[in-house]
Amino acid sequence: MPITLEGSCHCGAVRFTVESSTPVPYQLCVCSICRKVGGVGGSINLGAHSKTLKITQNEGHIGVYRAVMDRDTPKEHITSSERSFCTKCSSMLWLYDENWPELLHPFASAIDSPELEEPEELKDSKVIVKTNSKPNYVRLPEGPKKSYKNYGPDSIEGWHKKHGKFVE
Repeated sequence: MPITLEGSCHCGAVRFTVESSTPVPYQLCVCSICRKVGGVGGSINLGAHSKTLKITQNEGHIGVYRAVMDRDTPKEHITSSERSFCTKCSSMLWLYDENWPELLHPFASAIDSPELEEPEELKDSKVIVKTNSKPNYVRLPEGPKKSYKNYGPDSIEGWHKKHGKFVE
């Protein structure tokens, strides 16, 4: 049975729960969007089942941001993904994309319970994605790491299944 994740924003105005089969925070994204909405170090997204999302407090304080890609170029466009955040404190809560309607990606930083633990597999090597848009001043975590210019070879679900972490 999937794990229930309980999350909130920093100020506590928005609270939510969602069921996850892929609750391990195994990869850090350092793309320009994740760095700018999640802070200089980037963001860690989990996977969850979108139909199980329950806003338990203050749905009215949830805003949605759709990122601008290729800004200031002739190819500029708005992404299909929506990043939900608290309109009081600006904490990022989750990402949803209409191209994968069954999925929701809570930001690991928004999860209060259960405590998310680093998997044993990552003690020897962190996974970093989207380094192709990382400026030089952004420092990657110390120690061994697997860095990918774009995405790694595994989806979030694929990684969890490969490492025996997928929760049915």
